[in-house]
Amino acid sequence: MNLPLIEGCVDSYASSMAACRGGADRLELCANLAIGGTTPSASLFQQVQRDCGLPINVLIRPRFGDFLYTEPEIEEMCGEIRRFRELGANGVVIGALTPEGELDTGTMRRLMDCAGNMDITLHRAFDMTREPLAAVEAAVRLGCRTILTSGQARDAASGRDVLKAVFQQAAGRITIMAGCGVKKWNIREIYNDTGVFTFHTTGRKAPLDSGMVYRKAEVSMGLPSLTEYEIWQTDEEEFRECAELVHALL
Repeated sequence: MNLPLIEGCVDSYASSMAACRGGADRLELCANLAIGGTTPSASLFQQVQRDCGLPINVLIRPRFGDFLYTEPEIEEMCGEIRRFRELGANGVVIGALTPEGELDTGTMRRLMDCAGNMDITLHRAFDMTREPLAAVEAAVRLGCRTILTSGQARDAASGRDVLKAVFQQAAGRITIMAGCGVKKWNIREIYNDTGVFTFHTTGRKAPLDSGMVYRKAEVSMGLPSLTEYEIWQTDEEEFRECAELVHALL
């Protein structure tokens, strides 16, 4: 039987170490979580692998935006999967959709062939599918190990009804992992309402203030809604409290 598990969603060395010390069972290593996450660098992976010791699943996502990929993007993702397999990653976190909002099983098979025997998590592309229960069946047929989902809502607490339905549909054939907006104050509630006992969280609190003294606030390096003078990273104690709650389930 699967045991309660908490996965740290991290996009930096500092966050990875905080989640590791805070009791994570596994990491999902990403870059650029402010835009939903993209593929991290091999160098970051090797740093975390060297110093953390936990299983690391790597997000494979070439860009911000939808999950409808071109042939060059698929080729890029295949190359990244092979690279991280060679580096010893535990698994990869992938997803691809058709224009009609179904799981793109052809692209998924190509990506999974590159992964070999690595663990496969279907990421929150699942939350953008037209029919979530049909997507569960497609993921099971493909041989995915885990589905990461917010229950097709803005956060997992809001998506409890769909999470419950998805968990029941899965019936132990595939792990359903609740993610997005998972906090210490809603973990028990999500579990009680859905049955889900595998969780995915950043373990963040308030952003850290930048160490910059001189600041040019009128210039933006990216999305104008984001500031260059806040740093978001995992808080060790916050993650530890989440981990203790998850590990006490069942």
